[in-house]
Amino acid sequence: MNRTAPPSRPVLAVAALLAVVTAACAEPAEPAPANTPVAAASTPGTTSSAPPPDPAAVGANELGQVPVLMYHRLVAQPSSVYDRTPEAFRAELERLVAEDYVPVTTLEYATGEIDIPAGKHPVVLTFDDGDPTQFALDASGQPAPGTAIAILLDVAAKHPGFRPVASMYVNAAPFGTADGSGVLPWLRDHGFEIGNHTQYHTNLASVSAAEAQRAIGEGQREIQQAVPQYQVKSLALPFGVSPREPVLAMRGGVDGASYDYVCVLLVGSNPAPSPFAADFDPMNTPRIRSQDATGEDAAFGSAVWLDKLAANPAQRYTSDGVPDRISYPSTAGVVPAPQFAGRAVAY
Repeated sequence: MNRTAPPSRPVLAVAALLAVVTAACAEPAEPAPANTPVAAASTPGTTSSAPPPDPAAVGANELGQVPVLMYHRLVAQPSSVYDRTPEAFRAELERLVAEDYVPVTTLEYATGEIDIPAGKHPVVLTFDDGDPTQFALDASGQPAPGTAIAILLDVAAKHPGFRPVASMYVNAAPFGTADGSGVLPWLRDHGFEIGNHTQYHTNLASVSAAEAQRAIGEGQREIQQAVPQYQVKSLALPFGVSPREPVLAMRGGVDGASYDYVCVLLVGSNPAPSPFAADFDPMNTPRIRSQDATGEDAAFGSAVWLDKLAANPAQRYTSDGVPDRISYPSTAGVVPAPQFAGRAVAY
């Protein structure tokens, strides 16, 4: 076998000197944008030079429905239809894994930045109210065991490709802290979206236009005091109720705290349209309450809706694995929004 001889010491010295000079002359890297995840796990779609997947072969339908699931508290003994046990939450995540769902944030969903592998389906995990059972940090600065985020991270670690991301909609004093300064930076740095749920969970239809903007603007201001420069891009409506002037849920401001959102979430009871579909309405995006197949209004809960989507796979959003292409079957019965016509490919 021929072996390449190692370079002589003078050659190594010159190479080392050139490396030092090159590093010294290099321009400093630009800082990452405020909402760029620092340590988020990602599951890219097609990024290699291999031929793109055949949309028909993977059953792609990027005009299909997307489940946006809504969570509140995790408790051992639920006292409300909005409560889930930690075991039920874990079981639902495991079901999502088994049925080829991949979590994306509300921002990624609403802007169409859904970069997931071919044949997979996006799901948005949303958490309202900033409850301590959703997220807390232990003495070592890690998510406290038993909280929703700790469970999500555990499931994702066991199933590579299941992204540990979610969108957290907070009020004042999020996750049982005084001001969120300890917990919100952790969420930002690990790829979670931080969204607004108003400062004091205000029913926006019960107050004036000025008061609605104050409730939203001050909620955003509190988030940005804990995570300066962070761009809050979505709002979950308390009680699912819009302001009397619905556009104020999307944009407005008070005392220098302006906001301009890409998505407003309802409480809802059904899957959301594809962000590429003509019927997508960013001001009225429905969600599905996480719930077992029995109980109050169970017909509108996650167990029943996931059953329906599993039984009718052609209705749900299925990725073609190519981020800048929008594939859908010509028989889907849904049309792309005009602004996406140039990227949409029917088969």
